[in-house]
Amino acid sequence: MSKRSKIILIVIAVFFIAALIWFGKKNAKSIVEYETETPFRTTIVKKTVATGKVIPLEEIEIKPQITGIIDKVLLLEGSKVKKGDLIATVRVVPNEQSLISAKGRVDNAKLRVNNSAVSYKRTKNLFDKGVIARTEFESVELTYNQAKQDLKNAQNDYQIIKRGSAGSGGSANTNIIAQMSGTILEIPVKEGDQVIQSNNFNAGTTIASIADMAKMIFEGKVDESEVGKLVKGTEIEVSIGAIEGTKFPAKLNFIAPKGTEEGGAVQFKIKADVSLDDKFFIRAGYSANADIVLVKKDSVLSIKEALLRFDKKTEEPYVEVKQADGNYEKKTLKLGTSDGVNVEILEGVTKDDEIKIWNKASKDDKKKED
Repeated sequence: MSKRSKIILIVIAVFFIAALIWFGKKNAKSIVEYETETPFRTTIVKKTVATGKVIPLEEIEIKPQITGIIDKVLLLEGSKVKKGDLIATVRVVPNEQSLISAKGRVDNAKLRVNNSAVSYKRTKNLFDKGVIARTEFESVELTYNQAKQDLKNAQNDYQIIKRGSAGSGGSANTNIIAQMSGTILEIPVKEGDQVIQSNNFNAGTTIASIADMAKMIFEGKVDESEVGKLVKGTEIEVSIGAIEGTKFPAKLNFIAPKGTEEGGAVQFKIKADVSLDDKFFIRAGYSANADIVLVKKDSVLSIKEALLRFDKKTEEPYVEVKQADGNYEKKTLKLGTSDGVNVEILEGVTKDDEIKIWNKASKDDKKKED
């Protein structure tokens, strides 16, 4: 082989080696490129949602004052009533044994009255003639008056057992009237049903329930982890499932001092006065949700939560910030309030820092996190 051929081969070999080195270095560089974002100032609002329903503020149940059978139901559910309006009437069905016993007491009282009347007339004639003393006459007169009073009491007892009341007040017990103005929500009885008056051993039969539909409240429950952040008087928004696209303002006025366990979690009852809109008719028992602001911070330095990473060992949050040479430096952060999308930054980065937007995780990224 000639000297010229050797030189050509050597040059080709040098170029080939140089090309290999160049391609090797080029391939060694990461082909992954990252975009960046800078922190920004925004308002962060942390909310909780309480599920519940809207119910009337004032609702009463009307029960009978006597035991009997519903004779007539004069109004329907949904009717608007004023205090004193007649809703239904009750017919008394007396107990036969009690009725016979009461009738016997009346007859006995009449016998005593008749006997006392005869004695009274005889004694009065003698007293008028001066035959007997005044004290003896007054004693007989007292016995006669007591007998008449006993007869009256026995007759009243008989009328109460027979009709439900004595004298002209009979309708006061048999008439079921509205005790407040409002709307009849429910009449759970019908004509012919037997009803029982309330007493020490029985709550009695509910004939009707009435509520003022112009005053509604939201009643719901919140978890124990959030109840400590609630404050009475807080303005909230109530969304009613049956009325889409409308939120009703409300004010929190009650937070239960004691919780109840439901499904392994302790729930606390809350109530809020709802401001109604005349355009909508709100029915009692509508399901509703209440948006309650727990924390609100205005114009705080924030980043998107998607930019965060968490150290597997310390579990501390961090981001990677772009440096002047194009490399990224890990910065541990101290976080504040989060709304699920943005998170407040207390320490770690400034508003001018360029934070890496993480692409789909690669092996190199995983090695860095490890």
